[in-house]
Amino acid sequence: MSSRRSPLSLTQVLICGAAIVTLSMGVRHGFGLWLGPLTQTRGWTRETFSFALAIQNLSWGVTGIFAGMLADRLGALRVIVGGSVLYALGLLGMAYADTPLAFWACTGLLIGMAQAGTTYAVVYGVIGRNVSAEKRSWAMGVAAAAGSFGQFLMVPTEGFLISQFGWQQALMGLAMAALLMAPLAWGLREPGFSGGATPQRQQSIGQALKEAFKYPSFQLLMAGYFVCGFQVVFIGVHLPSYLRDKGLSPQVASYALALIGLFNVFGTYAAGVLGQRLPKKNILAFIYLARALVISVFLLAPLSPMSVYVFASVMGLLWLSTVPPTNAAVAQIFGVAHLSMLSGFVFFSHQIGSFLGAWLGGYLYDRSGSYDIVWYIAIALGFFGALINLPVRETSIVRPSAQAVG
Repeated sequence: MSSRRSPLSLTQVLICGAAIVTLSMGVRHGFGLWLGPLTQTRGWTRETFSFALAIQNLSWGVTGIFAGMLADRLGALRVIVGGSVLYALGLLGMAYADTPLAFWACTGLLIGMAQAGTTYAVVYGVIGRNVSAEKRSWAMGVAAAAGSFGQFLMVPTEGFLISQFGWQQALMGLAMAALLMAPLAWGLREPGFSGGATPQRQQSIGQALKEAFKYPSFQLLMAGYFVCGFQVVFIGVHLPSYLRDKGLSPQVASYALALIGLFNVFGTYAAGVLGQRLPKKNILAFIYLARALVISVFLLAPLSPMSVYVFASVMGLLWLSTVPPTNAAVAQIFGVAHLSMLSGFVFFSHQIGSFLGAWLGGYLYDRSGSYDIVWYIAIALGFFGALINLPVRETSIVRPSAQAVG
């Protein structure tokens, strides 16, 4: 039997977890605003900047697996505090790195590792262990909505800081803000992990991994999450430059990214609520199909500030709304004992897509002078993501009694 412990209060988990995700994701979503001023100052190409964010997403994905394992074993507190410190160091390095290699190391590796310890996989593990199954999808939707609110709040703030104080000073300010996640992590200190104690589990890490990777629905969820990563990171990183190339002002891009964040608050919350009532695979299939259609209409319609704002608003409803149903499906199928770790593996697939979305955007632009090819790839992947989620089986997996976990 697993050791019994009193769960954290739902309010405490949601307030602290949501605040941490708000800061971590809010800072991250504004990185595209630095592409223009930073590359102009350093004399670098867009591919150089894009490759750093591609490394960041891949580093986030790889490190997320181990961050999830550590959070499942040692608790979220230690992992989030470490991630907070790494985030501050990475942002400072991003401000002062004067060679591509140093820029890739700080902006890519360090910040990617920091995001692994301060975002969804770790926070969702706490939610899974402390929130009942009846409210789990809803609670995950609240946490995801917080990340979206962070984008709405932070992206205009970052744009303001850049315009008023310069891009380097803006990064220094964000580094100080990142350290605020450390005290917030104390609110996610779970009793079962106090003093280094580790809750007993009847299923080992090896058994959990073997079970998950042999289960077709886990593989399908990973494939769908790859699509999500490609689409949102390509748009988040390259939309400001795409709009500038088309003659629109930088303010249009800032407002567009903010609108994505604002409407994503509603989209992710709705996805979490609907995940308690509808099959999660159907929600995911709809989201990916809708993304493909919205991008197609955006490219076909005449471009204007209004068309950008409409696109950003609708896309915002679909932005991170994949997060609650995907993670809730993993929890429903496999239980919560190794949820942070399994969510980390699913998210790794997301980050492979993110790597390609960020890097291919810069690579193909530098070689073709256009983002058109990457937009078309994003549309095709949307249809693929819709189809790949339909066969997912969400019912709890049946285990031999010796491996049964809650």
